[in-house]
Amino acid sequence: MKRLFFAAAAALTLSPGTGVAQEPPVRWQRREAPTVPPVSVFHATQSANLATAETLRRGEWLFEISHRFLPPVSGGAEALWGLDGPVVNRLGLSYAVSDRAMVGLVRSNLADNVELGSKLKLAEGGRNAIPFQVALNAAVAWKGQLPNEGGLEDGESQAYVQILLNALFGGRLAAGAAPTVLRNPRVEDATAATTFALGLHAQLYVSEQVSLLGEWVATERRPGLEHDAGSFGIELETGGHFFRLLLSNSARMNPSQFLGGTPYAFEPDQWRLGFNVTRVLVF
Repeated sequence: MKRLFFAAAAALTLSPGTGVAQEPPVRWQRREAPTVPPVSVFHATQSANLATAETLRRGEWLFEISHRFLPPVSGGAEALWGLDGPVVNRLGLSYAVSDRAMVGLVRSNLADNVELGSKLKLAEGGRNAIPFQVALNAAVAWKGQLPNEGGLEDGESQAYVQILLNALFGGRLAAGAAPTVLRNPRVEDATAATTFALGLHAQLYVSEQVSLLGEWVATERRPGLEHDAGSFGIELETGGHFFRLLLSNSARMNPSQFLGGTPYAFEPDQWRLGFNVTRVLVF
């Protein structure tokens, strides 16, 4: 009898439909779609001067301080290779009103140029092939200090609209084009003109923290601004900071200014040192 009892107990325990060997029912169920990271081409919202199609995340701020030294590096040790200055200074602050839209205010001490602008990301895709982004960038600028001649008055305004086209090749080479319509490129003229400029830039990401960059802005020649503006240098990225050390034939940084050209040729004896420092702020 005892043997029969233990046999029955063992059979119940080892049965696949009962006891400890029973599989619990699956109750987990996905309630939300998996989060897909946004497409990324450039790591930062700007190159040396040109804007990229990247935007910040909603609620983030971006602070910028940038310098362009006026003496050329060809001045040698006597001018500390241009570092003795003076400098053109630019300060900027931008805010992301959404993950796809930013507004910003920048000021350059060159002619007391103040610019109010916005950027809107229009499209992105190519995640599994060639990642790309498309954005619209536009701004209005005012010059607070102008020569008191030829009927010029302080507060002369400029404006521009750009389409930003960015693509990433091979996971490391980011390239961008910025076809631009610029209003009043040379405020010293008696009448305002509308012109076209084409910005081109590229960045090679050597590592997660280091990249090499270059840009060129092609525009028509005009008095005092006979040359296209070009820049190249290195970018260091760390802890929410972007630091760019640059050589350029232009000391002009606000888009309404450098999109119109530069008085200096793109030759080694005309290159100026410069840097950009930007910091993403989250409150």
